[in-house]
Amino acid sequence: MSEHYKLSRTQPTLDFVDVDVENDTPVYIDPSSLKNLPDEWSSQCHTMLSTFFHSVVDAINHRDQTRLRELLIRLQEPNETHFGLSKGRSRGRALGPHLVERISNNLAVSKAVETGLLEDLEDTALFIEGIGRDIVSDVTTNIIRGMLISYTQSMASMYGMPLLDGIRSGLVWNPSNREWEEGNTRMLVPGGTPLLLVPKAVVRHDLLLTKEDYFRNYLAPVLQDEELDNPASQLVQTAKSGRKYVTKTDVEIEYGGNKAKMVDLSAGRSHVFRAYKEEKRRNPSPPMEHDELSAATGTKPVNFQALLKEVLETPPGLEHATTYHKKVHALLSAIFYPWLTYPVVEHPLNESRKRVDITYTNRSTDGFFGWVTRQGHPSSHIFVECKNYHSELGNPELDQLCGRFSPLRGKVGLLLCRSLTDKEKFLQRCRDTAITRHEFVLLLDDSDLTALVEEVVASYAPQDPDVEASEERATPGEFRLLFERFRGLVS
Repeated sequence: MSEHYKLSRTQPTLDFVDVDVENDTPVYIDPSSLKNLPDEWSSQCHTMLSTFFHSVVDAINHRDQTRLRELLIRLQEPNETHFGLSKGRSRGRALGPHLVERISNNLAVSKAVETGLLEDLEDTALFIEGIGRDIVSDVTTNIIRGMLISYTQSMASMYGMPLLDGIRSGLVWNPSNREWEEGNTRMLVPGGTPLLLVPKAVVRHDLLLTKEDYFRNYLAPVLQDEELDNPASQLVQTAKSGRKYVTKTDVEIEYGGNKAKMVDLSAGRSHVFRAYKEEKRRNPSPPMEHDELSAATGTKPVNFQALLKEVLETPPGLEHATTYHKKVHALLSAIFYPWLTYPVVEHPLNESRKRVDITYTNRSTDGFFGWVTRQGHPSSHIFVECKNYHSELGNPELDQLCGRFSPLRGKVGLLLCRSLTDKEKFLQRCRDTAITRHEFVLLLDDSDLTALVEEVVASYAPQDPDVEASEERATPGEFRLLFERFRGLVS
């Protein structure tokens, strides 16, 4: 996609999946990835998913086949994301009218709804025949299509990709009235077919919840214990030591089977499924890493040093401010993924000092940016200002960045510049601002940026198994340089 639109960007520097505009990319949208994320976009997606699925469950519970059919028959094969495993040109997968009809019937008669096992869309992959990761991803795409259109329009605006007017949106779920709607909108249409961009932070190789994982690691151990407690069990064996045991393989042979059987096993052991869901809620699958995304999209792997070099080779001066800004944006987007996402670049009115640069959404629950949030500092967004000056920075530059802060949006920002003659003097200004106004500006000049990249490269480097792990080695997302700079503001 980036090649089609000549973005001069690589996958690690883009916020979205850099798909092939003709063929499919083997990744999926997992609805679980949209839960409990702090940003507004993910929250709205989750609202769409929950209201749709609750509408489906309500229709089943009220035996309203007409309503159930109205909800499900509108689901289409979403070719617009180019996700999946289709051979050759993207064709979507099997989510057509016949499969939707079959899924509708399977849902209507499944005990999973009656017993209350089905709570979320992703649960269907465990209990409903005909539904797997591809169908869950397709259904999710349909339901959150409105948010994907909005995201695509935002990315297109930021990168200057042309949007065509008057393109049919496809059916969009309205969570307010719980109905499908459709209209005309502006969309990317490479090669004559609409394209929806998807944030790479919400895609996975597989679903968080899988039938195999649930049965083998949660249900099977419980069934083993039940067999051991059953004097008439045919599965109990005796070791030479006299110890009684039941193998997991025998349990799988005895109890494994189709999804209807999974429902029967789970209905009388609902605590097992609840424990499984809670464990997955507390330990969600992480976003795909740079190398995984590059492999999936067939693009070049991340090269932090090359991105840094492009920043450092940009000459200082206002005439090169736009170039510097773009190079910094590319570097930071690669460095801070997946902790900071959804960059918003505000286009300048001119090349003056009033330039406002980048805003990132802070999705982090760990590392430096997660730590900042846990300390109680407003940081739902992280603001970045880029100053490609020959001259020193002063109070106007500091005040400009602080002017973007608010309790709701955040009070933490990065101020990037080339070099300072009296760096300590400006750092003291940042300390004064932190102490008196509780606003936190982290200064990064070229030397700091170089050190940060070196830390990041080391954190991703494979550990030699013959060398004992060093406590001095930073982990991805830790960003010790930023932590030390922040600590310097408050100490």
